[in-house]
Amino acid sequence: MDIFGQTRGRLHRDYALITPDTHVTSPLVGWKNAMTTIHVSPEMGARFTQYTAHLQSNSRSSLPGKNMQRFIYVQEGSVQVQAESEHAIECGGFAFIPADVEHVILSSGPAKLLVFEKPYVPHEDFKEPPLVVGDSVNVPSEPFMGDEDARLQTLLPVSPEFDMAVNIFTYQPGAALPQVEMHVMEHGLLMLSGQGIYRLSNDYLPVIAGDVIWVASYCPQWFVAMGKTPASYIYYKDIHR
Repeated sequence: MDIFGQTRGRLHRDYALITPDTHVTSPLVGWKNAMTTIHVSPEMGARFTQYTAHLQSNSRSSLPGKNMQRFIYVQEGSVQVQAESEHAIECGGFAFIPADVEHVILSSGPAKLLVFEKPYVPHEDFKEPPLVVGDSVNVPSEPFMGDEDARLQTLLPVSPEFDMAVNIFTYQPGAALPQVEMHVMEHGLLMLSGQGIYRLSNDYLPVIAGDVIWVASYCPQWFVAMGKTPASYIYYKDIHR
């Protein structure tokens, strides 16, 4: 409890830093034995939704709504995803479920999920994307723009039928993005480990594991890892449309 009402959390026209001390948890409507913290939503101007799903024993999900894609990343515990067939997903695993695909997420014990949901934007030249299930442990990391200390894992295929991407970025201490980025893509981001400084617009903000960041289109952004351990984050962006 902070009796002086202080927080690192920020809400800006072009970005938000949402820190764990500001989280408010509520029932996850339509789900069984699940609570949620909604971090990013259209109510703040975003074009997608990002939330944490806190699952208890015998949890069961509901569908996300018509034309809504869903991506889940297992932060703690394990879940079963029934979509086309049954998939066991452990901590560090993920699943992308295309829009309007019947599915259910089940948990026999406590689990925590990062969830991104986005309306699918079709393209007349491409078919709809397929179901994707994987484990981040098995996804190769590539040096980002030749920097061995800043490595990127691409969890979804970079293919034009996909209108969203989810990646994991890992930085060794002192590594940084090579430039301040300004681009059309929007981001939703969760710090998985470590700490650093994130530039958002003209503000330089300390960030640590557990922080959530929303970055609007064309908001200047940059990151440097600090401390003695690597820093990593998982992030969403809209692409190909």
